[in-house]
Amino acid sequence: MSTEKLQVLTPQNSQLIFIDHQPQMAFGVQSIDRQTLKNNTVGLAKAAKIFDIPTTITTVETESFSGHTYPELLSVFPEHPLLERTSMNSWDDQKVRDALAQNGRKKVIVSGLWTEVCNTTFALSAMLEGGYEIYMVADASGGTSVDAHNYAMDRMVQAGVVPMTWQQVLLEWQRDWAHRDSYDAVMDLVKEHSGAYGMGVDYAYTMVHKAPERVEHGPTVDPVPAPIAAE
Repeated sequence: MSTEKLQVLTPQNSQLIFIDHQPQMAFGVQSIDRQTLKNNTVGLAKAAKIFDIPTTITTVETESFSGHTYPELLSVFPEHPLLERTSMNSWDDQKVRDALAQNGRKKVIVSGLWTEVCNTTFALSAMLEGGYEIYMVADASGGTSVDAHNYAMDRMVQAGVVPMTWQQVLLEWQRDWAHRDSYDAVMDLVKEHSGAYGMGVDYAYTMVHKAPERVEHGPTVDPVPAPIAAE
């Protein structure tokens, strides 16, 4: 029995690729609220930044059709090259294959548009031809309909792709609340992008640990115990 997919994701064993997070592609998404999609995508990018995950950003037909990558995503990686291509399948582009190989990690986390086209073809090709393990972030990806997204996810899972959510990726990278070097940044990210979970963190900080309700300017609040206590 192969055990590679039994290994949890760590900041040392995984890399990340964003595929075609561009406005014209997002306009066609009907499987998830598009603002939620952007929130989740940017949250995933910020998580990758916290844990120094090698990240590839690829785009398709920027000037002629798709438009420019979300500025919120670009602001997380201001120095990253954008790997422009013509093929719907990112794997077809040598620049993309070279970037993945240079990162030297077989676990590839994927967030992209559209699930049923660019994500699926990349995932199948990267597994077949490159020997990569693919972890598809379902809620940071979108399809042209609910069925298009779901059936694409089903097809990929049947082929061996591992389905995930962006917050699952974040917390798998963190793994232990005793990892204080990333704890504060993770909590800040959760409060900004994790909805009800983030609200719960705010509540715990202010009501339980009596952190200031409002910090206008100046130093950040001193760290407080994690919402989930370390053993």
